[in-house]
Amino acid sequence: MLLVHRHQLRRSRYVKGWVAWGPEVPFDGVLVIRGAEGSVQRRVIKDLPLRPSHIALLPDSRLLVASGRTFRTESGSWELNAVVLSPEGEQEAIFCVGDDIPALVTDRSGSIWTAYGDEGIYGGHPESAAGLAGWSTDGHAMWAPEGRLPDTPLKGCTTATEDDSVWLVWYSGSSRGGTYLTRIMPSTGEVTSWLSPVRDPDGFAVRGRRAVMTRRVHNRRSTEVVRAELVDDTWSVTERRKVRMPGRVVMKCGQGRDGSLWLRAGDTWLRIEA
Repeated sequence: MLLVHRHQLRRSRYVKGWVAWGPEVPFDGVLVIRGAEGSVQRRVIKDLPLRPSHIALLPDSRLLVASGRTFRTESGSWELNAVVLSPEGEQEAIFCVGDDIPALVTDRSGSIWTAYGDEGIYGGHPESAAGLAGWSTDGHAMWAPEGRLPDTPLKGCTTATEDDSVWLVWYSGSSRGGTYLTRIMPSTGEVTSWLSPVRDPDGFAVRGRRAVMTRRVHNRRSTEVVRAELVDDTWSVTERRKVRMPGRVVMKCGQGRDGSLWLRAGDTWLRIEA
């Protein structure tokens, strides 16, 4: 979690509610990292050059901070929207990872994986157009679908990791339609996709042949939790229920890691096991 002092926040005149507030760049902050064993780290970060939409840990205690949007400059190039920070908070690299990013995750090796929204796919950015992409920590595009998907992505939904594999969940806008769960094995290049039993999930975690997905409505105090199992190469729902949350749900605040789905509700992070 990244904490920012109130005096550094500014409110957009074009957006209503708390989402209109954001830090004015560059800004300082404190990153709070809670370990699985309950340990807590606090790292001071100085002069962040972009408004963060995604925060992800990298190997060797480095940190990725990325904005979900980027725009063309007057020269025709794209603004930089991702920065890699050293354990001391110094900028190691700054680059662009495409436009309109609703979902981003990093894997164990440090690669960055992105799924794009429709404005990114159709907005002219060369790497966003494929719908899904993989990046190195120095900003080089290292993976693209290249015809290995069952349909054409229209929108990224959510992401997860399991051991060395990466999962990207996306929605197709073709006449066939449908939501897909795509597993990528970076070490071998293998790509496998299945139809999702849940349309447009906003949270996803997987452990072996079991998965858990959520569908949330922003600002509600409950969420739909769906469990599924892979049987005969088909994901089928095994349980579906509404779960009361300790606070109002915040959209796009979900992380799937090694079978655990972390969701933010109010000021609380919840863990749901697959």
